[in-house]
Formats: sequence, C-alpha cells, structure tokens
Amino acid sequence: MLDILLSSLGQLFTLSHLLFMVLGVLVGLVVGIIPGLGGIAGMSLLLPFLYGMEPSVALGMLMGLVAVIPTGDTFASVLLGIPGSSSSQATVIDGFSLAKRGQAARALSSAFLSSMIGGIIGAVILTGFILIARPLVLSFSSSELFMLTLLGLSMVAVLSGRDLFKGLAACGLGLLVGAIGMAPATGEFRMNFGLDYLYDGVPLVVVGLGIFALPEIVDLLVKRGSIAEEPCKLGEGWRQGIRDVREQRGLVGRCAAIGSLIGTIPGLAGSVVDWLTYGHAVQSAKDKSEFGKGDIRGVIAPESANNACACGAMVPTLLFGVPGSGTAAVFLGGLLLLGLQPGVGMIETHLDLTYTIIWSLALANILGAALCLVLARPVASLTRVPFATLAPLITVLIMFAAFQATRSTGDLLALGAVGILGVLFKQANWSRPAFLIGFVLAPGAEGYFYQAVQFQGADAFMRPGVLIIGALILAALFIPLLRSLWLKRRQVSTGGAASTDRTETPTLGVIDMVLFAALLGTAIVAWLNVADLTLIGGIMPRLAIVILAVSCLMEIARCLMHRPQWQPQAIGQQGLWLAGFFALVGVMQLLGFITAATLFCLVFLLGIARLKPWVAVVMALGVTAFLAGMAEFLTLTYPSGLVDPWLFG
Repeated sequence: MLDILLSSLGQLFTLSHLLFMVLGVLVGLVVGIIPGLGGIAGMSLLLPFLYGMEPSVALGMLMGLVAVIPTGDTFASVLLGIPGSSSSQATVIDGFSLAKRGQAARALSSAFLSSMIGGIIGAVILTGFILIARPLVLSFSSSELFMLTLLGLSMVAVLSGRDLFKGLAACGLGLLVGAIGMAPATGEFRMNFGLDYLYDGVPLVVVGLGIFALPEIVDLLVKRGSIAEEPCKLGEGWRQGIRDVREQRGLVGRCAAIGSLIGTIPGLAGSVVDWLTYGHAVQSAKDKSEFGKGDIRGVIAPESANNACACGAMVPTLLFGVPGSGTAAVFLGGLLLLGLQPGVGMIETHLDLTYTIIWSLALANILGAALCLVLARPVASLTRVPFATLAPLITVLIMFAAFQATRSTGDLLALGAVGILGVLFKQANWSRPAFLIGFVLAPGAEGYFYQAVQFQGADAFMRPGVLIIGALILAALFIPLLRSLWLKRRQVSTGGAASTDRTETPTLGVIDMVLFAALLGTAIVAWLNVADLTLIGGIMPRLAIVILAVSCLMEIARCLMHRPQWQPQAIGQQGLWLAGFFALVGVMQLLGFITAATLFCLVFLLGIARLKPWVAVVMALGVTAFLAGMAEFLTLTYPSGLVDPWLFG
C-alpha cells in the first residue's frame, strides 16, 4: 500500500501532470467566476480533450477543475451577491454583506483559505474512505437519506431567528415550489397549470439567482452607490481574513468533516451541505446577532464544507459508479472515455490512479486557493466601482446563467417571477435562505420517503441510523429554544426584562400584509389543484401547503396577540426596476437575445451610468463577444428574434 501511495505521489509531480492540472485549475477558476456555469458546464468543456490522453494526466486536469470551482465561485457570491453555484448560496448571506461594509478582501481571503483547508481535509478523509467507506455507504438506506433531508429542513428554525413563523412560511413555500412538476412516486403532474415549462419543475439555478441575485441588483440600483458602503482597505482585510480562519479553526474542521460525509451521499452534495454547515455555525455561536449582517463565520463555515464535499462526492463515484453530484456524473463519463470502469474494481486494479485522483485533489485545492488569494486584491476593488456601471453587465450575466437551465424563454420569465418574490422577502425581512432550503430539499425528501415506505414499511423509521439522525434533528430544533429561554431568564434576573420584550415584539408592514394574503391565496389555489391526486402523489405538496398556511396564520395570530411594531417597507422604486427587467425580456424576444443585451448595456451605460461613449461602446461590444463566444462553446441557441439571425446567423 505504501509503495502505491508513493508512486502515485511521484506521478503527481511529473511535468505533464502538473501542466494539465494547472490548466484544469485555470479553467475551473474562470468557470467558477462566471455565475451559473458551475462544474457540470466546466467538466463538459474539458471532456472533448480527453480522447487519447494518458489517464493519469487527464485525471489531473479533471481534478484541477473539480477542486477549484467551489473556490472560484466565491468571487461572484461575495462581490456581486450572485450565487456562483448551488454550493455557494449560503456564502452570499454574510459574504456580500461584508463586501457592502467595505470588507470584501477579508471575506474573500477567509473564504479561499478555509476552502483550501477544507479541500485538504476532504482529500485526507477520502483516502480513509476508500478503505472503509464501502460498508458505510451501503448501510445508508432511503430512510436514512429521508431523515438527512429533514435535518436540512430543521436548519430553517436556526436561520429564522425570532421570526420563526415567517421562516417556516417561506420554507413551506419553497417546498411547494419544489413539488411543482411530476411526482417521483406516481408520475402524476402537479401545479403545472397547463404551462409546458412547469412540467419538469422550476430549475434550481433559476430559483437561486432569482431569490438572491435580482433583489441585490435592484437594491443597489435604488441606492445608486458602489457595492461597498465603506472604503475597502484591501491589505488589512486580506490579513484579517487569514486571522479569522486561524481563530475559527475548530469551525473549519467540523464543517469540512460534515462536507466530506454529506458528499458521500448521492443526491445531496453541495446544494445541501452549505446550508447545513451555515446552520451549524449559527447554532454553535454564542453571539448570533451579526449573522445575516456580515459575520465572517457565515463565510468560513460553508466555504470549508463545499470543497470537502467535492472530495466526498468522489467516494460513491469511484466505489460504485454512482455519481455523488452533477459534476461527479460528468466526471464519471470522463472515466469511461479514458477506459476506466468505476466500481470496486477501480480500487483493486487501478489503486494507483485512485490515489493519483486524491493527491491531485489536495494539490489542486492548494494551487486554486493560492491563485485566488493573489487575485483577491484586484478583484475586490470591483466593490468600489459605481454599481450603475456594473449593473447591466451583471444583469446580462444572470440572464445568461438562468437561460442555461432549460434554454427556453420560460427560464427568464421564471427568473423575474422568483425575483419579485425575492424583492418582497428582502424588503420585509423574510428569510430567503429558508425558502431556498425548502425548494432544494423537496424533491429528495419526497423521493426518499416514498422509497422508504415502499421497500421497508413502518420498519423504515426504526432503524438505528434513523433514530440517531432524528435525535440530531430534535437537538437542532430544541437546543436554540432552550438556550433562548435560559438567556431570557438570565436577563430577567439581571433586570433586563424590557429588552426581552422588545425582542418578542413582532414587526408588521405593508409588504408583510401583502405576503400574508398572497401566500394564503396560493395555499388555497394549490390545495384545489392537488385535490385529485393520490395519497402518495400528493403528500409532499399537501404537507407544504399545511406548513405554509399554518405558519402564516400563526404569525397573524402572533401579531394580534402582541401589538406589532409598524415597519415602513418601500417597494415603489424596486417595482419600477422589476418592470424594466420584464420589458428587457420582451425586447429579447422581439430583437434577439444578443442584440437586446448589447443595446440594453449600451443605453444603460450611457443614460444611467453616464460613462464616456467610447467606454460604453467597448463594454457593450464585450458583452456581445462574451455571449457569442459562449453560444459557440456551449452550443447555445438564444431566442433569435428579428435581428439576431441577420447579425449572428
């Protein structure tokens, strides 16, 4: 065993392996920085180059990309408030808040360093998993996987703070939206309302960009400033981020371990682990007041986990040929192109290549983090640029990323619809992470529940693993409650009853009342829509409707019992910008995607950003070149309209 480890390490430092690994790292950084592309698109770009390559060299290139994408997508999450991929959604909450406070470099450096450490820990754990994980992974049945999805949902209680019922209502709405489309158990279609686009449900990338990215763009346009509200001292922030990681080394280790474990479970991976670890950071913190406002622990926790999760996803991919994530699924195709058959035989006959993969993951994490730290200072200076200059470019980038979901105009309309919901939630201070957690976990929870009941019956929920995870769920729900009660009693004993009363006073505004009415109306319409479904086919949407309706009613009752504090909630200017978004979608249908995007950028930069004409023209032509280049590389067919076929046909 030792000689195989050393020989694979020697292969790692050959010139050809290092060159192609660096190539994979560079491609991964570019793909990670562009929101919405992610590992699937990046891996797909590299697959055509694998033909005829030496397997060890090709694996180095692929691992370079796999390891670095979760690191590179931090740029978009922190600087622009756009989730670079599904594994960086939780980073947006505190990372973008830090950037707006002038601490972008601090957030970036801590994210990159914790990502590197998490990736190395994940590679070490993967080494051990190769030997012991086979019985562990096989021991997980659908009932344990169902309980793990419930553990993710329990994080809603942690993330919602004192607005628990609003958070639960947002989660219920996310579950309901996640249940749109075909029931996995029976094949029945739910809540598609005759729209072809909804037969397969709403894509995750559309929901993620709509609920986070569009509201942030609208908010910054209304404020008309730069991204950072305070000047960013890049040098100090860079060093502070490194000190933050050193001070939170325990959190880094725990979250990396969680990421490695979750990554081994097919179907969960990055879209879940960042929320689980973010919730863990909130739950384990003594002072939770800064979470959501710019707490560095809210960056360190998910970033430590997502690189480790990428390592963990290799366990089922290599051992069983079962991809642990979408990126791993494309990687699986790459192994087959190289003539390698994943499975237990991979460990027995190609153990040297297996350890080459592991060593490559560790080294690529170090190289990627080093490159990102070098780039952090110049890229962080974007936060000082007037946002009106960046807004049209970011808007087009978001629309481009959303359009890749199903490559139909419905993606853009759904992006705008979810964006409206995101703006309302942001203005009324409802939990957007709770909505996204519900949406992400809905399909998995329903599928695993059906499989558990079908194959194991009532015994499914008496298994030891189920009981252990159930205990963790109860701890996640009740420990914060017990801690809150203990703090209240302590405040009362020290004469702090007045401050306690203020924390219990609910807030209410115009948008709150609109949301209550709209969500209760949505619950009624959805209930009527699923009334004819079978018990199994309708169990998830009915559960979501109950959570949504009961939570809204409980919050309304809370407002009636405790006189709420009136909170001004503006929406006028935000509504105008959202109307402009839908107008842009209409122009894209009329003229064509590339033509409309180019004209939009040019007009916006000249009329609103007030740039010099030659600068605006160069930037608009850059957008044209980017969209046309991506169409060629990814074989995209944009909405053609009347003009695009003449110019780009």
